[in-house]
Amino acid sequence: MYLETIDTPQDVKKLTIHQCSVLAEEIRQALIQTVSSTGGHLSSNLGAVELTVALHYVLDSPADKIIFDTSHQCYTHKILTGRKEAFLDPARYKTYSGYTNPQESIHDLFKFGHTSTSVSLACGMAKMRDLNGTKEHVAAVIGDAALGGGEALEGLNYAGAEIKGNLIIVLNDNQMSIAENHGALYHHLNVLREHEGRCVWNLFTALGYAYIYVPDGNDMAQLVPAFEQAKEMERPVVVHLCTVKGKGYPSAEACQEESHFVKPFSPEQGIRPVQIAGERYDKIVRDYLLEKMRKDPLVVAMVAAVPNVLAFDAQTRQAMGSRYIDTGIMEEHAISMAAGIARNGGKPVFATRSTFIQRTYDQISQELCINRMPVTIILVNASVYAPTDMTHMGLFDIPMLSNIPELVFLAPANKQEYLAMLEWSMEQNEHPVVIRAPRNGVYEAGYVPDADYGRLNRYLVTRSGRETAIIAAGDFFQLGEETADLLEQVAHHKVTLVNPRYLSGTDKELLDSLKENHHTVVTLEDGVLDGGFGQKIAAYYGCTDMKVLNYGFRKEFTDYYDTSAMLTRNRLRAEMIVEDICKGAAVCTETKKETGI
Repeated sequence: MYLETIDTPQDVKKLTIHQCSVLAEEIRQALIQTVSSTGGHLSSNLGAVELTVALHYVLDSPADKIIFDTSHQCYTHKILTGRKEAFLDPARYKTYSGYTNPQESIHDLFKFGHTSTSVSLACGMAKMRDLNGTKEHVAAVIGDAALGGGEALEGLNYAGAEIKGNLIIVLNDNQMSIAENHGALYHHLNVLREHEGRCVWNLFTALGYAYIYVPDGNDMAQLVPAFEQAKEMERPVVVHLCTVKGKGYPSAEACQEESHFVKPFSPEQGIRPVQIAGERYDKIVRDYLLEKMRKDPLVVAMVAAVPNVLAFDAQTRQAMGSRYIDTGIMEEHAISMAAGIARNGGKPVFATRSTFIQRTYDQISQELCINRMPVTIILVNASVYAPTDMTHMGLFDIPMLSNIPELVFLAPANKQEYLAMLEWSMEQNEHPVVIRAPRNGVYEAGYVPDADYGRLNRYLVTRSGRETAIIAAGDFFQLGEETADLLEQVAHHKVTLVNPRYLSGTDKELLDSLKENHHTVVTLEDGVLDGGFGQKIAAYYGCTDMKVLNYGFRKEFTDYYDTSAMLTRNRLRAEMIVEDICKGAAVCTETKKETGI
């Protein structure tokens, strides 16, 4: 096996092109075996094996710089740069990140898991190279889906005119995003494919790039000379590779959408849809929207390249027809487009992940909130129970969104409340609304939820008591229930439990009423504490004697955390919270005795 002899990119250069092809196939089989055991990004990595081997064969990393956009196709790169044990031994897979990481290797330049950034990063590195008068090569590897993102187009626009030296943009064109591509750019790439790169109308040459077309981007014999030609150019160049997502594994090639990211599977049986027992919020909301669309022609469902956020499979997308909109990886465009739909009488519902909403803060603030456009945003994976790598953490949206004026940010605690909030949001025409989808399992309401949330910032008291009030938001409401139950056993009296529902405001009337017979208020939120919901409550009580305990997460990036350990480390366990409450109550009692209050 050639793979056993590869420890650095220099070892790749010792092989012939034919031997590199054999190496690529060995890597592909290792990826299939490992990812089938561990889960991970499969089809994107299988399609990028040869281009990565060829890049390292031609370039000289780490002197030459290679930036993988999103970096969810970097497994081969890791294998070639000293980390192959993670892909030969599944037990060591989690030794390394699933994305590039400079802390792991000098061959990795950035840590990220978001998209459309590589061209801009490469522009910066190429610009500094030119200022320093050095000669290293800079390459950005970007997929066709990522190329449609706003920052990628900005970088492409800049580099074509402003970068004077060599800059290699490797366009990995596999005709796929997570699902199918959408937009005119992809029609253009298809035309270039049909004319084998010799089309008169060429976006890249029009922007000032040299252009090299590679009809089979999974063929080492075509890749190596293309990269050698690109390496010699003293100007920016686009190397357009036609690859196959899932290349070399028939099941992944046949199920390109399902194999983008996979749970463990049997290599012999192939990729199969994951069946999760019980109810799931994505399917509950999907079915609700389908029924809503049947009754109301004004309803429009929108995503930005992630249809799986609400289980919008191919059959669902077909059923929705033209009222299903996938903007591609363009959240900024999606929000502005939703505002336009709302302005013209539509009822847009945009669903995305918490970690991706960060890209469109400005559009939410300007187009939606200043103009008070009645757009509904469903935020998924906004939770400690969501993906755990630092690039996809869903714990930062509460501080980001809850402080934008005019935005109504709702956190349902159960299924009935979630659907009631969604129904209200779609039928009202005064507010932009974000609904934070629960992630801790589907719970039934123990009460009849309100149908109207237009009387803003009215919290719901689900249990009345004294001394201690627990305000538990969203999918931490169940933790609030557990904490209240345990505290009542210890304190031998009823505890007040509040479902705040609104993350974007305070119920001053309720908070004032708690002063009458409560000495402690506890807040629970599934997000970072700094700038979050609990601090609004603490600030409101700042000039009073009310003791406020805020529970949530520290402001930090934590990579591949263990969820249970993460909860424990932040004292988000019922027994820990009760311990803190009792300690505080003892201090308060002792102080009262000493002061005579």
